[in-house]
Amino acid sequence: MIVAIDGPAASGKGTLARRLAAHYGLPHLDTGLLYRAVGHTLMTRGLDLDDEAAAVAAAETLALQALDREVLSRHEVGEAASRVAAMPAVRAALLQRQRDFGRAGAVLDGRDIGTVVFPDADVKLFVTASVEERARRRVAEMRGRGIAVDAAAVLDDLKRRDARDSSRATAPLKAADDAVVIDTTTLDAEEAFAAAIAAVDRARAS
Repeated sequence: MIVAIDGPAASGKGTLARRLAAHYGLPHLDTGLLYRAVGHTLMTRGLDLDDEAAAVAAAETLALQALDREVLSRHEVGEAASRVAAMPAVRAALLQRQRDFGRAGAVLDGRDIGTVVFPDADVKLFVTASVEERARRRVAEMRGRGIAVDAAAVLDDLKRRDARDSSRATAPLKAADDAVVIDTTTLDAEEAFAAAIAAVDRARAS
C-alpha cells in the first residue's frame, strides 16, 4: 500500500505520516527532508541558494539513510528548502529516488506526492490548517526547544513559503483531485490521526 500525504508547512502532515507508517507497518519517507538536506548542503558549503547546478549535485549525492531530522528541521533550513524545491532540475533529480523508496509500499509525505510522485497511490491525503494556526504551532515548537523566535516573522515566512510552493511552475503544492482533505486547524493530534485512519481504511475497503 502506498499512502501519499501532502500539505503545507506545519500542517501536521509529518507527525501524521510517521504515526500512519507505524500503525500499518510501512516504511516512511519525509520527502521534505530531502529538499531540506539539499538546502542545508548549500548553506553549509557557503553556496548560493539560487545555484541550480550546485543544488542538483547535492540532490544526486544525498544519503537517504543519513538525514539528520533535528538539524534539518531548523527554521532557516525550511526557507532554504522552499527555494531549492522550486528548481525543476532538483525535483527531477529527487523524483526517481522517492519512487524507488515507495514502490514496494510506504507512507510518503511532502508537497507533490499524490500529484506527481505517486499519482496512482492507493490512498491520498491532503493535510492542511489555517496559516495562523500553523504559525502558532511552529512558534510553540521552536520556543519549546529553547529557540527565541518572532511570531510575526514566522507567520510572514509561512505565507511566503505557501505562495512560493503553490505558484511554482513545476509540481506546485495542491491537493490531488481524489485526495481526502483533513483540515487540522481545530483538531488535536489524536483527532487528526483518527480522521486519517478512517480515510485509509475506507480506501482499502473500496
